Amino acid sequence: MFLIEHHGKELLASHGVPVPAGVFVPTGGDVHACTPPDGLVMVKAQVATGGRGKAAAIQAAASHHEAVRIIAALDGRSLNGKTIHGFRIEQRIDFVHEAYFSLSVDGESARIRILVSTEGGVDVESYSNTRSALASPDQLGAAAMDLCAALPSPARKALAEAASRLADIFLWHEATLLEINPLFILANGSFVIGDIKLVIDDNAIARQPAIRALLEQHPGIYPESARKLAHGFDYVEVDADGEIGLITTGAGLSMQLIDELKSQGCRPLNFCDIRSGQFRGDPARLIAVMRWIASRPHIKIVLVNIFAGITDLAEFARLLVQAATEVPELRVPIVARLIGRNLDDARQILSASNLAVMLEPDLDRAIALTLAALDCEGASRG
Repeated sequence: MFLIEHHGKELLASHGVPVPAGVFVPTGGDVHACTPPDGLVMVKAQVATGGRGKAAAIQAAASHHEAVRIIAALDGRSLNGKTIHGFRIEQRIDFVHEAYFSLSVDGESARIRILVSTEGGVDVESYSNTRSALASPDQLGAAAMDLCAALPSPARKALAEAASRLADIFLWHEATLLEINPLFILANGSFVIGDIKLVIDDNAIARQPAIRALLEQHPGIYPESARKLAHGFDYVEVDADGEIGLITTGAGLSMQLIDELKSQGCRPLNFCDIRSGQFRGDPARLIAVMRWIASRPHIKIVLVNIFAGITDLAEFARLLVQAATEVPELRVPIVARLIGRNLDDARQILSASNLAVMLEPDLDRAIALTLAALDCEGASRG
């Protein structure tokens, strides 16, 4: 879960970490109704992606009137395919130095990578004064402070203090990335968070009351994480204009299918790991996915891909028929690639139903059926 900057800063502030004073204006909200900090401010588009500065999505404003003008120009836009969810108007910081600090989970070593630099910026890893180390969770705070101790002044003291406090927050909230760029260092040697990227492990959200509260208050900003918390599985929209809705189990199978379809010039709508082994006779997950797929404007076909180990395909077929009955707005063909336990029973159940489904155990042939159906629907492939 990639937190927008405003929520990341609010979370740090709740732990006593200094951040610029600021207010949040939602997309389409009344800018005049908010009370921004006095003096010069920064207007920052709130979107879960990088590159905001280069895209003029972060701008300085000398007055409230100018802030209103900037927001009006950016409101309703997207950046790198991500929706701008609102704007943070925050105090402009008078600093003497910019630095960099980040923590990230390193999957290869199963440890946490620490990266510090006395300079902020987009090319931080290429700077000669950048230091990096790997540490286990129980040694993270000490390792981060040791790394900062090797840096030159004037950033050393402020970075060491920030590192110790941020390491605790990273572990407490089970983050996978915490990046501060820039970290503002003030004339008195203290620090203030300039910008933050904070990513929380989706699998940890159930254990994180503060993060759960964010999801409950702002499901529209974090739809994928909110869906996972509410329904217990992963559904991520990868192309809002996609034409092929996917119902799949297994993250690897879903990603493989997306790659294969894209390689053939198709536009899959979504990633889906529905975790069919957890159905327990309940079609709720299938109903939810079908409704999400049906809500998209360009859907022309649904491709189901279930490689059954634990899953009983006969039960899956019954649940698929039930779910389709509950979602009559999904009026597109369904190609079902099913292989595994009780396939013959599944075939009989689907054949006896009124569901317009083409069953094909071979994945390549199932994809070919999908492409042929798309061609019949007049879908564009590039």
